[in-house]
Amino acid sequence: MPPRPPESAQQIVLAGQRIAYALRRSSRRSIGLSIDQRGLRVGAPLRASLHDVETLIRAHGQWVLDKLAAWRERPPPARLEIADGSRIFVLAQALTVSLANGTRARWQFAGDEIRLTVPLTVDPAKVLETALREHARTHFQERLAVHAPRLGVAVPPLRLSSARTRWGSCSARGNIALNWRLVLLPPAIVDYVVCHELAHLKEMNHSPRFWSVVEQLCPDWRRLRLDLRRLGRQLPHF
Repeated sequence: MPPRPPESAQQIVLAGQRIAYALRRSSRRSIGLSIDQRGLRVGAPLRASLHDVETLIRAHGQWVLDKLAAWRERPPPARLEIADGSRIFVLAQALTVSLANGTRARWQFAGDEIRLTVPLTVDPAKVLETALREHARTHFQERLAVHAPRLGVAVPPLRLSSARTRWGSCSARGNIALNWRLVLLPPAIVDYVVCHELAHLKEMNHSPRFWSVVEQLCPDWRRLRLDLRRLGRQLPHF
């Protein structure tokens, strides 16, 4: 995804409730509303006045209140508890965690196991996260190397991201960031995100031409985008 324009913090009163929202202006043509775990997000054209924005929010006020209430009632993702014998899915493969004590943190992927050596003073989940990050970097670089030539572009520099709400981004300089947690999802979803970000090397927007490039690389992108939204919400916290 291209770099996002800055947001401004705003407030509006709906049905007697003061609602905070983030307003982001861009070259888009219409005002759009969305709700996520951060709250109400509003995208607006550069030319739209604050009055225009708040008129549309009030017109959809009950929808906004209902969606915000639904997010508040949604249980938070479970924290991943690591013990000897725990199971975790990595690129759709079920792996068993094998724990051993040691003086230095180490890890090894061996068949259907992740073998972790963990000092007594270190949280096993942190060692596992480090192992998964390394595994993710290797896999992401391999997939970039597969798909970049299909688009006729050089393999771009890769940075791992820990963002809670973004799976990937592409900078104006052509650097790609991918969320390491993608390694906890099926390989086809990883490929969709890789292709999505590579497509921004051709189209730094989300225009029909951009989605045409995505489809060239990943014909099943619509289903995979829905799978990403559904499964991504279920990933545990480390």
